[in-house]
Amino acid sequence: MFYLCVSMMFLMWLFAMSVFHSSLGQNSFLRAYSPGNIIIGGLFPIHLKTNRTNTSGPLSCSDYGLKTFLHSQVMIYAISKINLPNISIGYDIYDTCGDVSLALRATLQLLKNQSDPQSCLVPADAQFDLPDPETKVVIGERYSEVSIAVARLINLNLMKINNISKYIICLYISIYASTSELLSSKFKFPTFLRTVPSDKYQTRGITELVKIFHWKTVIIVGSDDEYGKYGSDSLQVNFNNENICIEFVHILSADFTTNNNSMNQTELTELLEKIQNSSAEAIIIFTKDTNAEIILEAAIRHRVNRTWIASDAWSSSSNIAAMQDIELAGEVFGFVLKQKEVPGFKDHVMSMFNGTNNTILRDYQTQHLLSVNQSEEERTQHLASYIDQDESYGVYLAVRVIAEGLRRLLKCNDHRCERRSINFTENNTQIYFNSDGDPSLGYDIVYWNRSEGIIIQTIGEYSPEGKITPENIFLFPCAIYVCISSAGSACKRCTDNQYSIAEQRDQCFNKTDEFLLWTDPFSVILSFLAVVGIIATVVFAVLFAVYLKTPIVKAVGGYLCFLELFALLAGFCLTFTFIGKPTEKIHCVGVPLFGIAFTLCISCILANLLQIFLGFKFDLKGKSWIKKLNMPLVVVTIIFGIQLGLSVSWLTKEPPHPDNKSLDQTILYNCKIEPYRYFIAMLVYNAFLGLICFVFAFKGRELPDLYKNASLITISMLMFVVIWIIFLPIYLTLTGKYQPAVQSAAILTSCFSILGCHLAPKCYIMLFRKELNHERAIAEYIRKYYEQKGISQKHGLEVQFNDSNEVKASRQPADRAT
Repeated sequence: MFYLCVSMMFLMWLFAMSVFHSSLGQNSFLRAYSPGNIIIGGLFPIHLKTNRTNTSGPLSCSDYGLKTFLHSQVMIYAISKINLPNISIGYDIYDTCGDVSLALRATLQLLKNQSDPQSCLVPADAQFDLPDPETKVVIGERYSEVSIAVARLINLNLMKINNISKYIICLYISIYASTSELLSSKFKFPTFLRTVPSDKYQTRGITELVKIFHWKTVIIVGSDDEYGKYGSDSLQVNFNNENICIEFVHILSADFTTNNNSMNQTELTELLEKIQNSSAEAIIIFTKDTNAEIILEAAIRHRVNRTWIASDAWSSSSNIAAMQDIELAGEVFGFVLKQKEVPGFKDHVMSMFNGTNNTILRDYQTQHLLSVNQSEEERTQHLASYIDQDESYGVYLAVRVIAEGLRRLLKCNDHRCERRSINFTENNTQIYFNSDGDPSLGYDIVYWNRSEGIIIQTIGEYSPEGKITPENIFLFPCAIYVCISSAGSACKRCTDNQYSIAEQRDQCFNKTDEFLLWTDPFSVILSFLAVVGIIATVVFAVLFAVYLKTPIVKAVGGYLCFLELFALLAGFCLTFTFIGKPTEKIHCVGVPLFGIAFTLCISCILANLLQIFLGFKFDLKGKSWIKKLNMPLVVVTIIFGIQLGLSVSWLTKEPPHPDNKSLDQTILYNCKIEPYRYFIAMLVYNAFLGLICFVFAFKGRELPDLYKNASLITISMLMFVVIWIIFLPIYLTLTGKYQPAVQSAAILTSCFSILGCHLAPKCYIMLFRKELNHERAIAEYIRKYYEQKGISQKHGLEVQFNDSNEVKASRQPADRAT
């Protein structure tokens, strides 16, 4: 067994050396160094990505991580606060970019000159006769996968030392963020110590949280690395022991984050479909934050609203919490390391590091700060916002543990020191480590409050002893869980149509239905206006029928005016389809049917405008084809037919349908129009027709029109276009029960603009200006108009009504002008 172990270690050494000499070449490190009697090494992913997916070229890093950059500065800041008599502490920090190969290369640099076993001893008179400055301890790395590789490489160096257990070893790795349970094995990692709890405790905490909420079915999503695989395996064991059903376990592929290819997109789509179709009460995502961000972004896009449990890797991620519409993904609970503020560090950052000067800080200032167009105060404020209270505190504790260890170590004799347990108090918290090198710290349980954006709130605690603080866990502002015991130690989930409130957490309340009620003031006003419009339309139709043979009816298109009135009547009646609770598809056809009705109305107006325009234009000899447009029924049929085909396709393929959205205490019912392409096409087509009518009417303002058709149509079309330009952005951005009220108001305004501007003045003439409703009045008006223009005297003029009910004015031949 010993020889097998030695062989494995030797193969790992060869691998590390090959990495050092081949794949990385002579690329320079981003490094910060300060001399001292004792050197503390640091490995931090200051950059978050590499170009490892490229097939050629040197390995490089990208994506500056502000949080991880600050972690390196916390280490420097904490080292500056160490006070040991006659001993100076230096540092040697490297940027690993979160990459195993780069981390191994940096570790090899830190391991230089560590071959002499005696150099690992600290003599009794250390303060007078210290060995040459060498790296005695390494702090890092953030990711468990990288930490495991680095810890194995450090073990190789210590294999050369006989009777390791008799010595205080000079080099060990202190981890501030890697939580993999594998790292607790002292047989595999004898030099390993960390300032964050093992995932063994976190997975137990997640299990306890699931038990408290009485969830019976969960989904586990892990990743193909030490953190995700060991965490997922531990969860499965815990849930099986507690008889909690695991619907499925999904392990993300190794290149899930780095390669945005079709295979990964397929994996993501399949995962979201399985989650959406599952009955699981919670989805546990136990993987790093970059993977979780991809999954939740897809969940938002696919409208997957579930309850998520976040592992410590992403439960406090500011990037994910700031994602657009993240609240649509559902409830998020999470576990984070016990949060403490590093004393004085924020002030240190706000003062631009108090004159601190190191390579990593200079690189940040040149590569990042100078590219941001902000004042120095704004930049420091921005940077200070990235200070976290979990991993930063872990780095701070790692340095404090080292300092405490050195104080104990200086009590050794000339030859060796006894192993001593480290036990001290920091920030009113007692710090000690168990036999596996795991600390006494626990976790905070957080909840993502969605009431006003995302606010990550601490709602409970989980201690390493396996206890969740019950009196805190139920004080969060969540409206879907209810306590079922007076002690508040057990909860059940309210149904989708229920909610609970903090004041009465012992019962569920039914959510109220929210929609535009018939008794709502807006509904009453809209209904009243619709009834007025219907009555006015019917009265107008009767008047037009009575005066059908008179010139004024012929001037507005004759029989076409009845089609126009019918379209307006339909528009007014459709107002009522937007009020009330939509339960059937028939309740949601208001918008498509209005598109059909209003197109019929506009087509009648356009045909009438063509009649007026062609009736008074005399210079059309070379453009006789335009005269062929003077076929009202054909014009109406073609224009109306296009919109009819578009709306029928809409109602057949993707019709608006009833939809309900569950809110905190209500269920919102409305008609959902998705996708918007048919809706936009209908509006654009009607707007295009309105603009054509506007152009013809505007050009016809100078024609001898006794009844001012062109001018009035100009006003009505302008109103129609402006109304829908205002309506569209309001409709697309407005949510809530008053969205259909906006639709109804836009329809009513459009119909009243036609009824009031185009047709009402004609009815007024019929009833109160009957002297204008004669052919001689029209002929006299036209004659005077052209006399003013000088046309009738020079060329002669003939005015008549033809069989198409249009007023016809034409020039007579020169020999008849007299």
